[in-house]
Amino acid sequence: MELEVRHLRVLCAIADTGSLHKAARQLGLAQPTLSTQLARIERALGAQLFVRTRTGCRPTPLGLVVLSRARPLVAEFAALVTETRAAAARAAGGCRLRIGATASRAIPGWLRLLRARVPRVEPTLEMNASANALLGMVAAGRLDMAFVHEVEGSPLRVPPGLRLRVLVEREPQFVTLAADHPAAARAEVSLADLSGDRWMIDSTVDGEWDALCRVLRAAGLNSDILHGDYLTAYSLAAIGEVVTVSQPTAPVRTDLAIRPLEGDPIGVRLLLAARTEDDLDDVYPELETAYWAVAQEAPAYRKWLQRAHPPGPDACRNGHGSPVPARWPVAADLRSR
Repeated sequence: MELEVRHLRVLCAIADTGSLHKAARQLGLAQPTLSTQLARIERALGAQLFVRTRTGCRPTPLGLVVLSRARPLVAEFAALVTETRAAAARAAGGCRLRIGATASRAIPGWLRLLRARVPRVEPTLEMNASANALLGMVAAGRLDMAFVHEVEGSPLRVPPGLRLRVLVEREPQFVTLAADHPAAARAEVSLADLSGDRWMIDSTVDGEWDALCRVLRAAGLNSDILHGDYLTAYSLAAIGEVVTVSQPTAPVRTDLAIRPLEGDPIGVRLLLAARTEDDLDDVYPELETAYWAVAQEAPAYRKWLQRAHPPGPDACRNGHGSPVPARWPVAADLRSR
């Protein structure tokens, strides 16, 4: 077996995520497939590159040597591909805008606005639960920009050279529970109201598991926390099996209630990352418009914003320094551009 660039990407992904499961998700592979690839690479080199433990994978001393050579090769190849594709797009009279993102309801409107503004620019989208993985892809030239969230208390690993633009300094995270849950009758839910509930969290989302554990411990609760993707979490929440953390812009469903948590104990910072300030300037206004449009369409979040930032001299700034538009964009804004 001869080593190829894709094999080096596998090694870098495992080292960056510290987990075969997370690396497989980042690379779009099944975990058994990734495990088989790693075994073949190690056989080809005649040495073990990673130590597998119950908590993840860490490089062996030899693995660190291999990674020190692999990373610049992967980065150089990614830059070559990026430059070649850009040149080809320019020659063809068009341009692809490669966007990465963690989950957000603002994304469809953002892409629609970008296409309407510059018809010859075609945005492409790559979703990933890991904000750190997306930032690494921007730094390596595999994406042009990434819209990500940083969970409070779990700083992202921002590669050197990336430029960041803050969309919202602190977005409160709400709780989603069954519509007939006793706490759903309240406009704001305390953690004590949920003391008898199990939680479900997607642990592949950077920082979210740790944030919930910290918050529950601070409240003196020892609630069970289950791992699962958020589609499953919402389905189980609807029948009262679990409650889950959700973005305040989450879509309204008749079988679910989305409520603020008392004291807003969990927050995230919303960031746009790119390699240059010009890249940020090119797409940020459309992202801002799309975000505040979905914020207006989310009843619980709209009420939270109105309560937290009532009209007045400072109505256009929220309590954390992020701009709150005096007139929020509406859905018609997205259709008319």
